[in-house]
Amino acid sequence: MLQLVEVTDPFKSVEVKKEQYLRTRLAQQRDKIGPHLVRMAKGALPDYIKLTPFQDFSWRIMGGYASSKVDDNQALEESLLKAHMKIRAEEYLACVVMSTVIMAIVGIGIGVGVGGVMMGLMGVSMIMRIMIALLAIGLLPMMTYFILLGSPASRAKKRSRDIDKRLAAAMSFISAMASADVNIDVIFKELSRQKVYGEISAEAAWITRDTELLGSDILSAIRVAARRSPSAKFQDFLQGVITTSTSGGQLKPYFLLKADEYQKENKLDMKAQMETLGMLAESFVTVVVAFPLFLVLIMAIMAIVGGGDPDFMIMMLYLVVLMMIPISQFGFIFVIWNMSKESAM
Repeated sequence: MLQLVEVTDPFKSVEVKKEQYLRTRLAQQRDKIGPHLVRMAKGALPDYIKLTPFQDFSWRIMGGYASSKVDDNQALEESLLKAHMKIRAEEYLACVVMSTVIMAIVGIGIGVGVGGVMMGLMGVSMIMRIMIALLAIGLLPMMTYFILLGSPASRAKKRSRDIDKRLAAAMSFISAMASADVNIDVIFKELSRQKVYGEISAEAAWITRDTELLGSDILSAIRVAARRSPSAKFQDFLQGVITTSTSGGQLKPYFLLKADEYQKENKLDMKAQMETLGMLAESFVTVVVAFPLFLVLIMAIMAIVGGGDPDFMIMMLYLVVLMMIPISQFGFIFVIWNMSKESAM
């Protein structure tokens, strides 16, 4: 009796289905594994998140108050997540409140010491002493509270700018790996190792953590990363990856299209920045160079010709030369330095 030989398609063995392409090894075995060991580099130790002594002290004193108020400030928790600050919202709010209380005590000491004692010995009027004391008492804690409370949002915006300026280069890396038919989870894992891409590598590292350590599938990890990313451009890119994958499209053409798009946007941004620098250069010549010269000449002529108080004119000249010109120069230098720093890779 002849035995039939099963005929198999040679291409079927190397065919990769969409579900297998989008799922990591841990996600495929999620039903089989429970608590498991994670292999780390030799000599590496787990990174535990510990509070600093001041943060621990603030949490012990102001923890109850901060826990009751953190529910009304969801934006703080979102900003901490986007800024990659490894601290809970209630713990950070406790630090902010404790710092405000400490600066209020310091402000009271400065107000009493300077406004009450020193100004009294100098013969300053009582109204001026009270104003200086109230200014010191109220200004220091208010500045501390608002600066610390807005620090996570400021850091998140800084990360967003870093992601936006490196996104074109990162897309070239992603499209190059996609052209070699590398899986999407491997692409993000390799991207997380490229520290030259700055905060984009940190975002990719969190995606790799969700897939390899927490057992999430790659689409769920990308969806979570899109919600917590501070950059609108990077969010749009990740949402496009999800939409393309779930609709049955191919990721390779999408990556190539996005790489070309971000390269063009990068060129337009550089052109706009050069135009802004040219406008600042013209403003510098007008405001910092020409205007103070004309102002000094006019004031000198008025002091000679007019019959006003010469001491007042001399004091105004000192203010223009010693305060107005240096402050305006340092202001323009800071703006140009900040723009050049943001554009640098």
